[in-house]
Amino acid sequence: MKPDADVTGLLIAWSNGDRAALERLIPLVYDELRRIAGRYMKGERQGHTIQATALVNEAYLRLVEIKRVRWQNRTQFFAVAARSMRRVLVDAARARRSQKRGGGAQMAPLDEAVAVAERPIRNVVEVDEALETLTKIDERKGRVVELRYFGGLTVAETAEVLKVSPETVMRDWDFAKAWMSRELGRKSS
Repeated sequence: MKPDADVTGLLIAWSNGDRAALERLIPLVYDELRRIAGRYMKGERQGHTIQATALVNEAYLRLVEIKRVRWQNRTQFFAVAARSMRRVLVDAARARRSQKRGGGAQMAPLDEAVAVAERPIRNVVEVDEALETLTKIDERKGRVVELRYFGGLTVAETAEVLKVSPETVMRDWDFAKAWMSRELGRKSS
């Protein structure tokens, strides 16, 4: 990937209406978007109807449609992209669940390195519902999970997006992991 300044400059130009900046931006961020999509897809069942490339493309289409975002830097962009990918997968899972009258939602085990729960999660909808509940209780802690787990951001990048210290991010992350584990454990009982 090009230096952060290139990405940030193109994001700002895009925010200011420069469509050519968007065309130059995509090749610079595509590999990172694929990495994030791959992270999401890692926990999906084999034969999932959405592949990583399609997830990137759908998220891209949603990002292009956003009119009110004033892009500030690459970290903010990837945080929004990760949220968009999460929404695509949740929307697809909910559509599948409604088609099957509540059954058959896909498996979505969490990555060992940043596990939010100690055992595999049954589906992305349950994770999303638990995260939504956490966000209602404490919005910042919910954002920490979204940025760290779903977005793959580092502690420092998460702190930058949330405008808090890295220590605060770590405290929130530790709390959120315990809370999500407990909440998801209740759903499996």
